[in-house]
Amino acid sequence: MKTQYYTASSLDGFIADSHDSLEWLFPLGNVAETSYPAFIREVGALAMGSATYEWILRHVVGAKQPQPWPYQQPTWLFTTRTLPSVPGAEIRFVRGDVRPVHQAMSEAAAGKNIWIVGGGDLAGQFHDHGLLDELFVQVGSVTLGAGKPLLPRAITSPPLRLVSVRAVGTGSQNSTMSCRAAHPSKRLSGGRGRLEENMSNTATYLTQSPWPVLAYDEYRDTLATLHRWTQIVGKIRLVETPW
Repeated sequence: MKTQYYTASSLDGFIADSHDSLEWLFPLGNVAETSYPAFIREVGALAMGSATYEWILRHVVGAKQPQPWPYQQPTWLFTTRTLPSVPGAEIRFVRGDVRPVHQAMSEAAAGKNIWIVGGGDLAGQFHDHGLLDELFVQVGSVTLGAGKPLLPRAITSPPLRLVSVRAVGTGSQNSTMSCRAAHPSKRLSGGRGRLEENMSNTATYLTQSPWPVLAYDEYRDTLATLHRWTQIVGKIRLVETPW
């Protein structure tokens, strides 16, 4: 199971224009030709912010030719306001800390992935707590100049790890990036399998970092914690770093 932020962005990094419109996106191609159909089949739970939800209410559910709620999966809606629900849709209104909500979503997803639909700040909150695993960004061949940013966070050291890039016609490209390099020590309470994965990710980051001294300073406490855990969960081999 992974927690993924799947969205579309303009070339200059906006997911919606200054009027919260997505009209710039639709002329760029057919969604059936993107990675979305395969992506959504593996999603077991969704989270979205109020601006995303209200866009769906206006342009999908409440359009001149109304369409049904587009998701069969349970949806957690983060909002501080009272908003109307959609009949027949499994929507849970929440607010505040994303961590307990993520736990509930993980249980509901039953092994499938969690999709952070948007917006960018909500995805950033999941990233802040080390809960975001991957970004799937369909980058369109347009610029908007202003609007809602893709991910309003400074993520520089370490950077996200580019996994793949694929052209979609002549109007966009699908880019996949991993957040694991940015949070190699997350979820230490997930059991022995998760611990081994965390240890491997941390050691891999340290050995591959172009700034090994800075990387060691940053993750020294993490490695100490992992060593302490080995005394609790059993004998687990650490990959030795060159310093």
